[in-house]
Amino acid sequence: MRVNRLRQLKVEGRPIVNAWLSLGSGYAAESIAHQGFDAATVDCQHGMIGFETAIAMLQAISSTDAIPLVRPSALVPSEIMRFLDAGAYGVICPMISTADDAAQLVAACRYPPDGSRSFGPARGLLYGGADYRDGANRELLVLGMIETREGLDNLEEILAVPSLDGIYVGPNDLSLALGYRPENESSVPEVADAIELVRRRTVETGKIAGIFCSNGASAAMRVAQGFDLVTPGNDAALLRGAMRDAVNASRA
Repeated sequence: MRVNRLRQLKVEGRPIVNAWLSLGSGYAAESIAHQGFDAATVDCQHGMIGFETAIAMLQAISSTDAIPLVRPSALVPSEIMRFLDAGAYGVICPMISTADDAAQLVAACRYPPDGSRSFGPARGLLYGGADYRDGANRELLVLGMIETREGLDNLEEILAVPSLDGIYVGPNDLSLALGYRPENESSVPEVADAIELVRRRTVETGKIAGIFCSNGASAAMRVAQGFDLVTPGNDAALLRGAMRDAVNASRA
């Protein structure tokens, strides 16, 4: 089966740089994934993306060296299984707030006896290889998002769930959950401390610590802080910024 090189990057202590795709376009996904990212996540929670479009985006990512990941709309096992069958090599699931949430997530991503995933990998066989069934439980990444106060309170129990590969911090929702505006989380001590707690405990348990960042500079700061996986903004925001800069430069 195709090796998930994100696991190797974690072992080697090298940062994983992840693209975040919210535009429903296979062409955009392909263009972005060709820019040197280690992974590319199709965002089906807040992105403007349906299932058929997500498949086209996964196919486009698969033409590059980036590992294709998906964020499902929620903790919906049937939806998660569908994305894995479509060739996603990992899941970043939103709103994981309890150990039971994390256990349900893992179960949806692992074949028996480690989980309850139904067998029918379809495109997963094309991307992963003919021996997909034998290696899927080993290679596919399962990351749960901590972005609620409840998730923060239950961090230790969530980290203790077997086969959960890591935690991905959603700083905007976590800021909201703690009573603050969803930006500049590093300038709010309570939010900054919560993020550092999640990072430290995740790394100490040997799991992947990931976080969404607003831009490349923020991502570099998080790498220096000790995060394993960083996302330097999403495609729509970066596109808006680049176009705005182009307009301003033209008018200047």
